[in-house]
Amino acid sequence: MPVKILMVCLGNICRSPLAEGILASKLQNEKFIVDSAGTGSWHVGHSPDKRSIAVAQKNGLCIDGQKGRQFKISDFDEFDYIYVMDNSNYRDVIHLAKTPEHKNKVHLILNELFPDENVDVPDPYFGVSNGFDTVYQMLDEVTDIIAKKLIEKHS
Repeated sequence: MPVKILMVCLGNICRSPLAEGILASKLQNEKFIVDSAGTGSWHVGHSPDKRSIAVAQKNGLCIDGQKGRQFKISDFDEFDYIYVMDNSNYRDVIHLAKTPEHKNKVHLILNELFPDENVDVPDPYFGVSNGFDTVYQMLDEVTDIIAKKLIEKHS
């Protein structure tokens, strides 16, 4: 049974698709499944933002086949780990948790890099032009740590 990891942001078109693609590229497909979702429903069925696709391609990854979806309560049972991009996403996801076990699956992603500092991955959607590059670099660095921990724990 593969280990399942879910990346969550607001709309599932910028940060979480990048996090999904980056982490998936660092893990063996037969042992791990990585997916992404948004807390909002605005972009359900849409491809990632063209700027996320472009920064992924620039770094050798293809994420244009992903489709946006909304986080659902059943994701707590389906996934072993749920990584959220910011404190707002964390509150939204935790609010849906029905059990302590569900809550324990939810992690603020940058706490892997900056333990207990609760740092947000900035949402690049309305930000500066290099915001997607900055977010890519942050996610690349933190997914190195996550991939290493997952491989050590589940191999």
